[in-house]
Amino acid sequence: MAVHLIGGGWDEDVAPLLYGPFLAEAGRGGVVGCLLIDEGDGDEQFARYDAVFRRVAPQCRPVPLLVPVGSVFEPRALAGLDGLLVGGGLTPAYQDALGPVAAVVARAITERPLPFAGFSAGAVVAARRALVGGWLDRGVPVCPDDAAEDLEEIELRDGLGLVPHTVEVHAAQWGTLTRLVAAVARGDASRGVALDENTLLTVESDGRAVVGGVGQAHLVRGAGPAGSVTVRAFRAGETLPA
Repeated sequence: MAVHLIGGGWDEDVAPLLYGPFLAEAGRGGVVGCLLIDEGDGDEQFARYDAVFRRVAPQCRPVPLLVPVGSVFEPRALAGLDGLLVGGGLTPAYQDALGPVAAVVARAITERPLPFAGFSAGAVVAARRALVGGWLDRGVPVCPDDAAEDLEEIELRDGLGLVPHTVEVHAAQWGTLTRLVAAVARGDASRGVALDENTLLTVESDGRAVVGGVGQAHLVRGAGPAGSVTVRAFRAGETLPA
């Protein structure tokens, strides 16, 4: 079963490209859990995903899995689901909710297997090492502070480990590609992928990663000498090298 990573964006015309493969794996009439950090607007957040999912796959049955800020997700909530989406919002809060139970959640996803999609923050925490935010690299700005996720220095934390590469999102729209470049250059991540909004990266169980949607995916890899990186852009239909 594939892992579907979405770089953000709410373009209704692109929604079938972004969510169609995930919802197809969940099956006709599948129960799709929407794991969302609830900052007081959880019902409104869920309603947005619910509407998008039902437009793309009218027979699907989205259900809310709301986690209050500061709480830890209860893995037993995965029982009975046919698919799991981890949504967007404050990325460190998602890592706080999933980090303590990451091994249990990852095992439940991979052993069943349970179709998984990550949107924005959800895509970030799907990685083994999650780049949760920050805008400074040892005091030097590397991306706009509006994208900092309430953090100062670039920070990586343990994620779910569903994909091997670190993930960045809203790349073109928020200017976050440079944050991923900095993280790889200083050795915090060996490789990473920065996704534009309305862009999908589907990572198959054999590791093959295919780009979909209408934006680009930038593959960032370390390259000697120390501190050097290579960056290569990929578009829909292209496959990232292993």
